[in-house]
Amino acid sequence: MLCVALNMTKKLYSFIALSYLLVALTSCTSKEKTSTYFGGKIINPKTKFVVLYAKDKVVDTLLLNDRNKFLGTYDNLDEGLYYFEHGNENQYIYLEPKDSLMLRLNTWNFDESIVFAGKGAERNNILIDIFLENENDRKEFYQLNRLEPAEYINKMDSIIGSRLITYNDYTERHPNETSKYLEILKTSLTYSIYSRVERYPINHVYISRKDNFPEINASFYKYRTELDYNNNSLMYYTPYARYITNYLYNVTYSMGHEPMKDGFSSDFTVDLLNTIDAKINSKDSKNAFLKRTVLDHFYRKSSCNINQKAFDVFFSLSSNKEDKTLVKDILADNKVIHKGDEIKGFTISDFTNQAIDIEDFTINKNSVLLFWSEEYMSKSFISSRIPFLQKKYPLLNFAVIEIDGDNTNRIKNVDIKNQYFINSKALKDNFLRSKMNRTILVNKNGIVENGYAAISSGNIYKQLKELSKIN
Repeated sequence: MLCVALNMTKKLYSFIALSYLLVALTSCTSKEKTSTYFGGKIINPKTKFVVLYAKDKVVDTLLLNDRNKFLGTYDNLDEGLYYFEHGNENQYIYLEPKDSLMLRLNTWNFDESIVFAGKGAERNNILIDIFLENENDRKEFYQLNRLEPAEYINKMDSIIGSRLITYNDYTERHPNETSKYLEILKTSLTYSIYSRVERYPINHVYISRKDNFPEINASFYKYRTELDYNNNSLMYYTPYARYITNYLYNVTYSMGHEPMKDGFSSDFTVDLLNTIDAKINSKDSKNAFLKRTVLDHFYRKSSCNINQKAFDVFFSLSSNKEDKTLVKDILADNKVIHKGDEIKGFTISDFTNQAIDIEDFTINKNSVLLFWSEEYMSKSFISSRIPFLQKKYPLLNFAVIEIDGDNTNRIKNVDIKNQYFINSKALKDNFLRSKMNRTILVNKNGIVENGYAAISSGNIYKQLKELSKIN
C-alpha cells in the first residue's frame, strides 16, 4: 500500500496493438482535429455493443463490428467523468474535447485487462491503476481494523501522505492539466482511504468481536474539515459516493446507537434519514440517498415486517414523486401474501410457454420463489447467487420468475428448468406492482413461511436453513 504510480508492467504488445487500432480507426475521418473519439477492442465480448454514460444518462450505444472493435465520434463532448458498460460490468473513463481514447479489454479479466492508448490515455491509466490497487489491497486494509484507534489513524495518515506525493508528482509533471481532472485524481487517491477511516469503528467491532465501539477522539477525523460533502459532480463517482455513505452512517452511529450486525433498528434508520436531510444539500443526491436507505434497510431484514416510522420520515423528506410512487407500490405489495397464507390463485410459465399453477409447483416441495425484474436486479447477480444457494440448500425447490418477462430472456448459469416468467397484470391480487425483486418462501404444504424475503440479505441463510428442515 505504498504510493500509487503508473503501472509500467502492462504488456508491450497490448499497447502496440492498441496504438495500431487507434490509427486504423481514426485515419479515415476528416474530423480528426476537432472531434473527440472513444473506441477500442473487446476480447471475448459478452454482447455486441458498448454503452457510454454520463452520470446516469446514456450518451451513446456503440456497436461492435465483426472484429469486435467499436468507435464513437463526438463533436460537442463536455470534459468530465464518464463510464462505459459492456455486458454486466463497467468502468470509469475521463474524457476531454479532442481526446482520442482507445481501450483494449478482455472480459474474462475485465478491470485487470484494461489498457488505454491515444490522447487522454495517461489520465485514464492512472485512474485504473488506483482502482486496482484499492481492490487488490482490500483484505489487507480490512485487517488493519484490528489496530487500536491511535495506531490505525497513524497508519492511514501515512498512506494518505504517500498518495498525496503521487498526486503532487503528477501535477508537477503535468502543469497544464485541467482542474476538473485533478479533482477526480485527488478524489480517487484519497477518498477511498477516508472512506475506510469512516468505516473503522464498525469494522473494528466486527473484526475484534467486541460489543461496543472503540473510544475515538475528535482529531481522528481531522481530515473532515478539508472535504466537500456536497459536490454534485462527484456524486456518481464511486470513491466519492462510498465515502459520503460511510460518513453518513458513521455520523448516525455517533448519536448513541450501539453496533448493529444483523440489521438496523427503527430508530437508527430514522436518525440516518434525518442525517441525510441535514448533511446533503443537493435535492437529487438527497433524494437518492433517502430512497436507497429506506429500501436497503427494508430488504436487509428479509421480512414482511414494516418499519412504518422510517417510511413516514422518508415520505416527509423526499421530494421525488417517482421514488415515492415506487415505495408506495412496495408497501402495497407487502400487504399481499404474508406468513401463514396459502400460496394459490396464479400461474407461472416455463420456457416452453407451458403455464403451471403455483399450487402444483410447490406441492410437496419446500420452495423458494424469486420474482425479479431486470430494471431492479441484474442477471449477473442472479446467475451467481442462485446456483450458490441451490448448492448450499439442495433440498429446496427454486424458481427464478421474471416479472412481465418472456421465454427469450434466459439467465446464464441458472438451469433453464428453474426459470419462469409471470404476467403481473393478470394477477387478481397483484403482489408485484413495484416490480422490485421479492422472494417468497413456501413450505411443502403450500403455506407461506416468509412473504418478503431477500436473497441479497445475510438473514436469508438462516431462513433457508429453517425452510429445509420442514417435513
